[in-house]
Amino acid sequence: MRGKGFIDITRPLGEGVPLYPGDRKPAFRRREQDGYTVTDLDLTTHTGTHVDAPSHYLPGGATLDRVPLRQLLGRARVLDMRDAGDAITADALSGKIRGAKRVLLRTRASGIHSFGEDFPHLTPDAARLLAGSGMAAVGIDSPSIEAFGSDGSVHRELLGKGISILEFLDLSGVSGGDYLMIALPLRLEGLDGSPVRVILLDEGAGGP
Repeated sequence: MRGKGFIDITRPLGEGVPLYPGDRKPAFRRREQDGYTVTDLDLTTHTGTHVDAPSHYLPGGATLDRVPLRQLLGRARVLDMRDAGDAITADALSGKIRGAKRVLLRTRASGIHSFGEDFPHLTPDAARLLAGSGMAAVGIDSPSIEAFGSDGSVHRELLGKGISILEFLDLSGVSGGDYLMIALPLRLEGLDGSPVRVILLDEGAGGP
């Protein structure tokens, strides 16, 4: 979704939202009550486009409400990694992240609406490179930042350095380059993540 320089890179959150392999489908139950409509939501904190807090993988790690918003607000670099293959390595990122505080990885997953176990992901050496580069946030358009069935080392490497992880973005309408990113999760107290609305501002295209 675009509008006057704004690009919405959030996947619509509905019954047809793509899922991480094996995750349960969210449920939305609408009720008519005393002349108005309310909807009961049944979904996980990692359904759809979402942010991972350190407590998602690190015992005693910061919960979502303790993650500084400055990590999710500011300049972000979109990297087109569609030619890098599904396992994105440190070599594939080398020379592309200098000066960046937030990196969003566009892969073949953008625009795909169902996933098996072979989705694009970071390798451990790529996570170490990003963790050592002073990043505030790293995002990807696939169901997870690391390979299906792996040991969690990619998450722990990034989250252990205080780097916020954004997953299930939709970068299909975004060219590589630098943007202003606004990512606002729900302020869920004590929890490990949240669905998030992520907007990019292409400042070269003009503001609202």
